Amino acid sequence: MIDISESVMQFLLAFIVVGPLIGAAAALLPAPPGLKGKSPDQAVLRHGVTVTGAILAAAILLALGFDHDQPSKMQATTDISWIPALDVRIHLGTDGISLPLLVLTALLTFLCALYSYSKMPEGPSPKAFVALLLVLESGTLATFAVLDLLLFFLAFETVLIPMYFLIARWGGAGRRPAAWKFILFTLLGSVVMLLGLLLVGLQAGTFDMLALATDNGRGLSLSVQVVAVLAIGVGLAVKTPMWPLHSWLPDAHTAAPTVGSVLLAGVLLKMGTYGFVRIVLPIAPDGMQVFAPYLAAFAVVGVIYGSLACLALARPGSKGDLKRLIAYSSVGHMGFVLLGIATMTPTGVNGALFANIAHGLITGLLFFLAGAVKDRYGTADLDTLAGATGAALYGRAPRLGGLLAFAAVASLGLPGLAGFWGEMLALFGAFDPADGLSRPAFLTFMAVGGLGTLLTAAYLLVVVRRVCMGGPRPAGEARLADVEGYEAAAWTPLAALTVLAGLWPAVLLGLTDPAVQKLLAGGKA
Repeated sequence: MIDISESVMQFLLAFIVVGPLIGAAAALLPAPPGLKGKSPDQAVLRHGVTVTGAILAAAILLALGFDHDQPSKMQATTDISWIPALDVRIHLGTDGISLPLLVLTALLTFLCALYSYSKMPEGPSPKAFVALLLVLESGTLATFAVLDLLLFFLAFETVLIPMYFLIARWGGAGRRPAAWKFILFTLLGSVVMLLGLLLVGLQAGTFDMLALATDNGRGLSLSVQVVAVLAIGVGLAVKTPMWPLHSWLPDAHTAAPTVGSVLLAGVLLKMGTYGFVRIVLPIAPDGMQVFAPYLAAFAVVGVIYGSLACLALARPGSKGDLKRLIAYSSVGHMGFVLLGIATMTPTGVNGALFANIAHGLITGLLFFLAGAVKDRYGTADLDTLAGATGAALYGRAPRLGGLLAFAAVASLGLPGLAGFWGEMLALFGAFDPADGLSRPAFLTFMAVGGLGTLLTAAYLLVVVRRVCMGGPRPAGEARLADVEGYEAAAWTPLAALTVLAGLWPAVLLGLTDPAVQKLLAGGKA
């Protein structure tokens, strides 16, 4: 930790939120002659790397200046009146819950910009691509930084349009139907969520998330809380995505360009689960307790469903797509996050937040690797990859094969890597749920979730065996291009952080636990 004044911290957080929007506007302007380099396209891609790099640097500086002795305290706060008639304020701040998500978002967006500088997806003008990437980053960062319900909704919605165009204009086969499915599902869910947010704000007399969390539902009747949790929860569940509201996700991931899939899995899905923790749990705890068993049930069904879908895709002869399989794996992994939240215990919620970060790192890496495999083979079809002439990845591109195997075992929850802690803590939370919740029911959910971990290991090991292993490479046959320099630059931080979080989980849990304890206690801890 370094000593940074509160005013500088406020500026850093405001810059993190607004900086990408300014960068997006600048990306659409003509490049100055001295900065064009070899071409205007190269200049705008370099601009994207520069802006996202500056945002990442600001996020790291914010994390270093954060008072780690008081992670439950909202820091770097800005509170300015915006719409006095509705008491809507431009209220920003960060604590131990939101800070890791801010840093993760800034990191993944920078790595995507860096990757795109050397591997720009085929499509229209790079100017539009960079501008959309930066608008997407701004909306996501704002979602994790704002402390007003209506601002949260605006930030939550900001990401939809850029992601729609990234899929529709730079995606692969089936991109337009997938993009329409993505935006229709999420917009419909958001409309219902807005009604719930308005209900809470108007009934409580404020849209300020800190005031509402401190009140801890005392100003809302049980019926209002139940309706609010149902409405807000539906919108958040679509974005998470929770089974059975997940069907937009596999199509979107399969059609999206590589960087679109990385950001969709690594960042956008976290907005839904973050909303459950930041809004639903502290603001409507009684309503949440009514729905918690149902949320847990849907969560563990999602775990089993996602795993079985992946096993079906990995089966020989099924013509399964590697990107689609990773997308279905996200349904299962986010099921563990929702299970942890549904326990309404510090252990479970900490596990959910840890699993959020771990999923962003590991699945982001998996989608980068799936994109690289598709680039080299011209397809992500598992039957084609498994039946490719000569040796599989270990023999044709050994470093790429090794990285894919590493990401797979991290995703299945191997102890010592990041994927292990979140799932374990979520299951521990289900073992002893909050008072008022049925322990036999949650023990059943824990057992089903435990079965899901076995199924997860099964399909990921099948994928590694089919894609990475093979006979010796025929004499005289050239190897595939192995990991390139720009790929190593984009992937190494994710692999390193996956190991670091697995070996030293206290770094992340030390941030989240005091904030979660305070959140569940209604701001009194």
